[in-house]
Amino acid sequence: MLKGMKAEVNIESGRNAAIALLRDWLFRRIDEAARTWFEEQVSLLRSDSGDRALYTAFGLMPRRLGKKSLALSADDAGAAAHCLEGWKPGDWSLVDAGRILLLARLPGSNPDFARRFCALCRTADVAEAISLYRGLPLYPEPAALEPQVGEGLRTNMRSVFEAIAHHNPYPKRYFDTHRWNHMVLKALFIGSGLAPIEGLDERVNDELARILLDFAHERWAADRPVPHELWRCVGGFARGDALEDLARVVCSGTPLERRAAALALSASPDPAAAALLERMPEIAQAIDSGRLTWAELE
Repeated sequence: MLKGMKAEVNIESGRNAAIALLRDWLFRRIDEAARTWFEEQVSLLRSDSGDRALYTAFGLMPRRLGKKSLALSADDAGAAAHCLEGWKPGDWSLVDAGRILLLARLPGSNPDFARRFCALCRTADVAEAISLYRGLPLYPEPAALEPQVGEGLRTNMRSVFEAIAHHNPYPKRYFDTHRWNHMVLKALFIGSGLAPIEGLDERVNDELARILLDFAHERWAADRPVPHELWRCVGGFARGDALEDLARVVCSGTPLERRAAALALSASPDPAAAALLERMPEIAQAIDSGRLTWAELE
């Protein structure tokens, strides 16, 4: 109990530090008139519980702040990670930063932040939706937003999906296993990478491995390629039939696919995996020496 409370305090402290950092980055990149306008909107929204002022400020961000990149340095990225593990706002724009900071500084339960967030999501265009979902780690009452984030995963817009799934610590912390597995499967289905998903290796699970093996079989049956990253989520649970699937990749896959299969085999708990790895001595040696990792295949 005490451990959980301490973790929540640490997360809230990190969130507050991240909000302060984002404000500093934004205010160093916009002029005095833009800074004054932004602070006026924050003050207005703290005293006005209606939604009209929020929608107006949210929509005016591109005109008031400009559309340039936030252009963070390596030091900025390090400071972000220090505030919140997995928080990577490196490709945010000034508009993203302004919209997210505005929402992050709204009160939580009075009025209900989750309701206002959901209302914004329902009317958002693509660029606005990207901003909304990128800011998830910084908002008040983050757990209450999970149902709407689940709706966001159903989007047909890859850029919006990746605003949730990529470089965002929110799914790792708040998604249950079912939602997490759905996100990983959809990433593969739409051709989105798995490597930028925060917590990918920590949240692999047996159910996900079974789902992905079924997906691989469907792709093979349709004579379509299987994304090599799929095996990253399978290796730690590869036994029996799963090893037969990996053997197929070892025998007939592309060089990239064979390296991915080898990395999966190296993580398998089944002793039979070692025999398959022996068919690729050079690749196996590269894995043992640390020269071949999943990072090399991104």
